[in-house]
Amino acid sequence: MHFFELRNFQHFVLYLFPALIFVFLFAVSLAFMIFRRRDSEEREKRITETYPGEIEERNAPFPLIAFLTILGTVLWLFFYILFTGVLGVKI
Repeated sequence: MHFFELRNFQHFVLYLFPALIFVFLFAVSLAFMIFRRRDSEEREKRITETYPGEIEERNAPFPLIAFLTILGTVLWLFFYILFTGVLGVKI
């Protein structure tokens, strides 16, 4: 409970807009940024399997943002465990 109702709205806006910007940038980076290899162009075009309803499966390259998200999660977990143990922080 805050003394001023406007403060609740300000917190809502400060949480909402960075989250929306992150979701937009994450979606764009999933669509366009991939690890490039010599056979990336061919892998994007080659159809590996076709399902009913004309749904086609391709062996496309792994998105860069997905790799960075997984790497960041693993690094955060490692350092969190390390610093919690070294600093003796009780959770």
